[in-house]
Order: sequence, then C-alpha cells, then structure tokens
Amino acid sequence: MNRVVTRDYLNESMLAMLGAMRYSNCFIPTLRDDPADAEVISHKLLLRAGYIRRVTSGVYDYLPLALRVLRKIEAVIREEMNRAGAQELLMPMVQPGELWEKSERMEKYGPELLRFKDRHSHESCLGPTHEEVICDLVSRELRSYKQLPMNLYQVQSKFRDEIRPRFGLMRGREFVMKDAYSFHADAESLAAEYKNMFETYTRIFTRFGLEFRPVEADTGSIGGSDSHEFHVLAESGEDLIAHCSVCDYAANVEKAVSRRACVSGEPAALAMVETPAVTSVEDVADFLSVDIGLLVKTLVYRIHGGEHDGAIVAACVAGDDQVQEIKLAHVVGADSVEMATDDDIVSIGGVTGFVGPQQLSVRVLVDSRLQGATGFIAGANRRDTHVTGLDFGRDVPAAEFADLRETRAGDRCSRCGNEIELSRGIEVGQVFALGKRYTEPMEVVFQNQQGKRSVATMGCYGIGVSRLMAAIVEQCNDAAGISWPLALAPFQIGLISMGKSNAVRDASEAIHQQLLDAGIEVLWDERNERPGVKFKDFELIGLPFQIVVGDRGLKEDAVEIGWRQQQRRAVSVADAVKVVLSEFEQATSAETTVSEATVSEATVSEVTN
Repeated sequence: MNRVVTRDYLNESMLAMLGAMRYSNCFIPTLRDDPADAEVISHKLLLRAGYIRRVTSGVYDYLPLALRVLRKIEAVIREEMNRAGAQELLMPMVQPGELWEKSERMEKYGPELLRFKDRHSHESCLGPTHEEVICDLVSRELRSYKQLPMNLYQVQSKFRDEIRPRFGLMRGREFVMKDAYSFHADAESLAAEYKNMFETYTRIFTRFGLEFRPVEADTGSIGGSDSHEFHVLAESGEDLIAHCSVCDYAANVEKAVSRRACVSGEPAALAMVETPAVTSVEDVADFLSVDIGLLVKTLVYRIHGGEHDGAIVAACVAGDDQVQEIKLAHVVGADSVEMATDDDIVSIGGVTGFVGPQQLSVRVLVDSRLQGATGFIAGANRRDTHVTGLDFGRDVPAAEFADLRETRAGDRCSRCGNEIELSRGIEVGQVFALGKRYTEPMEVVFQNQQGKRSVATMGCYGIGVSRLMAAIVEQCNDAAGISWPLALAPFQIGLISMGKSNAVRDASEAIHQQLLDAGIEVLWDERNERPGVKFKDFELIGLPFQIVVGDRGLKEDAVEIGWRQQQRRAVSVADAVKVVLSEFEQATSAETTVSEATVSEATVSEVTN
C-alpha cells in the first residue's frame, strides 16, 4: 500500500534518511542507453537509473538510491515480523562446515554451496541459508517446552554460487534475504505458526501494492513436508504457476496436480508396426494418422541420491504430456533425476528412439492419467518399430502408477473442475514446514510436559529482499523508467528548480524545508542542467511526484505540481505543500490499509489443512 511516510511512522534509521538532499550532491550515475548484458526490464532500469552497478558475475553494488529502497522494504518486513511475534537476531555469513556435515547437507546441497578452508584448514562455507546455524544456537539454549514456541529472524546477505547468474538482482550469487526459523513442541504448534507466517507474508506483499499469488510449492534443497511460494506476477518470471480460473488453487508447475481426460484406443492384441526412421511422438502420430494422445512416451532416467542412488527407471506419459522431473524424483525417493545415456538404455533392453515400457528390466512408472486406458502405441524396443494395442495391465503388469505429468493450460482443476491457467511469476518469498528434518540430526531437544526428552519441530520462512526490489520494478515501470509506489520510492517528491534566479532559489528552498518539516522525502534538483535532462532523469529514477519551480510560474505566484507521467497543474506557492499533503492523503486512502489486508478464508483453509 502507498502509505504516506510521516515522522510518526518513520523509525530512527529512516528518519536519518531525511535531510537536505540536493541532486548535485547525490551519487546518481544515470545512463542514457540500456546496458548490453541486461535482459529483463528491472536489470536494465536499475542500471540505467543509477541504483546498482555490477562488481562481478551475480554480485552488485547497491548505490544510494537502491539502499534507500532496500531499507524501506526491510522496515516493512521488520514491522510485520515483529507484529507477528518474531524476534530479530543476526547470524554469521561464514559457517563452519562441521554443522553442514551434521545435517548431512555438505555434499547434498551441491556446487551452489561455496566451500573454503581457513588458515587452520577448517572447512567452512558462505551461508546460502541458516538452518544449521540456528539449530546449533537453539540446541545449546533450549531446555524446556516452556521456552517454545519461538520464532527468530534476521535480514542478512547470503551467497549461492549460481552456475549462471542472470537477470540482475533476480538471480544473483550474493543477495539480501530475510530468513526466519520457528521451533515448536509439536506439529499443531508448527501448523499455527505456518499459518501466522503465511498471513504475515500476505500483509507484507499487500503493503507493497504488488499483484502477487501464493502457490503450493516443492520443498527443494531445504526439505520438509509442506511449502508455499509467494510469486509476484510478471512475464519475466522464471517460474510457471498453474492456477484455477475460479477457485483459489494455485501451485508451481513442479507441484501442481490437475486433470485431463485420456485418449483411449480400442482393446487389441499387442502388434508390431514398422516406423522407419520415425522417432518423435509427433512424427509417429502423423505417420500412423492417430491422435498424439494415443502415444506413450517412455523416458529413461538415472536416479541421484536417496536409497536407490544410481539406479535406472523408466517413466511413461501420454504423447501430449511432459514428464515433470521433480515429481518423478519425489516418487522414486531421489534428490534429482537426469536423462539416461544411450548405453543405459541398451543395458535395460531398450533402443534409443524406440523405447517402450514392455519387457524393460527396470522399474516402470506410469502417469496416473493413463491408468485404465487401453490401445496405446509405444516404442517396441526394436529399431524402426513401434507396438500398437498396448495395455499396461496386461503388457506391463509391474507398472506403478503415479502423478508424473506437468500441468498445462486447459487442464481441469483437481479441486473444483474448472479450467487451469498458467502465469509467469517471480518467487519473492517461501514458507516451509520442515518438521524434524534439521532438528533431529542437529539434536534440538527439550524436556516435554511429561518430563521426557523430545525433538523440536521446525519451520522456516524466507523473503528475498533484493530480489523483491527487482520484482517490484518488473511490475512498476513504463516507457520512461521506474514507477515506484509512494511507500517505497527512494524519495517521494522530485523538486525541480528551473532557472538560476534568486526568486526560484528562494521559493525552492522554502518549499524544500516545508516538505522536510512535514516528513516528506524530497530530492531537490538545483543542477545547472537543461529542463529536458532534469525531467528525463526524474522519470527514469521513478519518483512518484513532481514540483516544478520556475520564473514563469513565480510571476503568477505559482508552481506546478503533479504525479509522475500525469499532467501537472499550477497552484499558489503558499498552498503548494498543503495541496501536496492532501494529494498524498488521498492516494493513501485509496489503497488497501494494512488492517484490511486479509487472506481469503478458502486460502487460509488450504494452508492450515
């Protein structure tokens, strides 16, 4: 929401941001053209408008304008986290490797974990997250159930050694994050705090005036049982979100479950048909003049991690579907899966390009959409040959059915039956119900009400602060530049002096001081620049409101005021600040207030059940 920033609202750190800010004294290195390596609009605009500068791949300097925005984002997050009963602390970015060994994540986390040894040859890492450190702290201090529940959070820099950093702040290696960790005596307490954090995040993103959507999500490398991601909707988003056109169901496609009728053929005996040099499902469907839904794609994977590490499995979906590999990994109890090699395929009785599920010497998993249907066409495990009349119950009796397919637009909602739509989203927050994933190996124990030793259960809750700044720009921009919401702009008003006369200087200085006295953040442009340069700079950096003071207007005892990209109007010098404050008040009252920011009952029900 666009709350007017007043002195009553500002905390001490934000009050320190107010002051006589003159453009000529500010470090705002704007650029005329888009940088060549910037792909998405937020990356382009944050570089052009002088908010960030690249240090190295995926690592950025936050210049004064960016830091002001970040501090405002952090202030809202802190206010809502404190309101929700969490307590702030600060943990080290450098973490001892022994803690990650204890949680069994030192190797499992992968190459994104930057490891190094200190002068004493002790292995350490740069923290991408802090589950191990917080568990170590709590395990040394927790004694009794009477100390629970507790929720501890921090706002701090993180580092993940991304293989391909891209999109500026949206996928960097070093980034600012708010991460919180809650500890509980039982699952019921964790469920209550999960709901509390879900609602807290909803208030936070509502206050920023964002179009966002919470969605069911995979727990990924963090682990645990349940998770929801919060996505800012934007075409540049890396994540694909499936959501119902009617009810509140929404999920990342990695997690989404949906329904689609299966094409079924007539029951028939299994028969061979020659398909010379025809390998893709599209080409086979054309060659045999059948619906692509009658074909079965059989994909072969090698498992990584889990009880069956290194094993090979086959996954079958309809010809018009795709295997969702994260779903497959969960079904087989693996950390991940990757496509098998040609040699792997041969070793299990298959032929590359003509693999079918029948008579393979490995575990065969079949998407549940195909269960009960008959008359399919599949590879024959023989070169240039397919089979028709495939019946899984008859021809692949050991087949296991599970949800393996990726949801697509036009599917039916698994809850209400209405149509599923797909949207792009930028993940800016996520909540996890971790259970005992970390507290058990890290020995976070306490004495319960019966006087017995019990393992605490745990949740964690993150918001990408620097990524959130980029996501806001993805939604809040136009052809001229960034268009910050009033509550998040580095300055709320751009005061532009046109001319060098004493009258312009004196009127500008008087208005500037009145605005500061009213608690309004104002950037005064008193530079000796052409009007066009000044206006373009202010449009680019995205300040919400402008006041223009010039000799021509002052002859009529007037200045011009107006919202960014809207027609300015003349008001008297004496009334200028009063009119501006009234405009801000109206803008604020038009927004949803924090107390009115609620989660729908349906959404709350889905989260808590």
